[in-house]
Amino acid sequence: MAMPTFYECTTNIFDPLHAFWERTSTRRAVALVQVVVFLAGVAGIELNRRGLLPPGLARITPFSHYYAISLAFTLVLIQEVIDLIFILPCSVSKAVGKQFEILCLILIRNAFKELVHFSEPISLAGGFEPVLPLLADGVGALCIYFGLGWYYRLHATRPAGSRGTNLYAFVAAKKFLSLVLLVVFAGLAVEVGLSSLSAGHPQVFFEVFYTVLIFSDILIVLISHAYQPGFHAVFRNSGFALVTLLIRLALAAPAFVGPGIGVTAMAVAVGLAAAYAAFALPMRDQVPVGK
Repeated sequence: MAMPTFYECTTNIFDPLHAFWERTSTRRAVALVQVVVFLAGVAGIELNRRGLLPPGLARITPFSHYYAISLAFTLVLIQEVIDLIFILPCSVSKAVGKQFEILCLILIRNAFKELVHFSEPISLAGGFEPVLPLLADGVGALCIYFGLGWYYRLHATRPAGSRGTNLYAFVAAKKFLSLVLLVVFAGLAVEVGLSSLSAGHPQVFFEVFYTVLIFSDILIVLISHAYQPGFHAVFRNSGFALVTLLIRLALAAPAFVGPGIGVTAMAVAVGLAAAYAAFALPMRDQVPVGK
């Protein structure tokens, strides 16, 4: 009996994991965990405000109920990042779209994080200034959301890519990369979680993981040379790697600047998709390697 190839081994590991994650029962379980953690967060904050938590737990528990909203969006973002990892082998352009979806949610979460500067119950007695960063994040998320609609329409009309053996090998290579990203994601989550507990406040996570995505996108560009050697495909994949870099910069930028960089990244992605759909030469990108 022949030994399974590298591509077959990768596919046999990745596909069952992907199927498990996409199950309706798994999705419902994840949603239930998110609800329970959110309610537990609200209850824990209330207990801390009343001085009913042990000293060790009280040290890492905030006093504002608005932090529970940030916690809820963090849980949603974790789910979206796992979705992104599983989407990566399907299509580079779909993975970029998922990254923008995550950026939208991060901007919305940042907007809600500004609520910690307000009193409870919420009011504008302290002035209108705390509202400005909230508006910037919200408007930036809305602009990216509109751009995503345009981007997905262009994606639907893109030229066809590789076929046959080339496509299977390229997808299998990306599945292996996704498995590596899953391990990195889990390890980083544990490390950041332990660091947050020891420091007494949350440490950056999504920003660090987006840095990892930059390197993974560059690796996909290099791998694509073997399976999609045409100039148009290489340029598009390289451009999408640049878009990931811009998204990472948007996450690291200060208030007001970050949403602007995010909208610019969205414009670059739309421009790439439009140019590829309009000017790419499908036959050139589909020439088999060695011919």
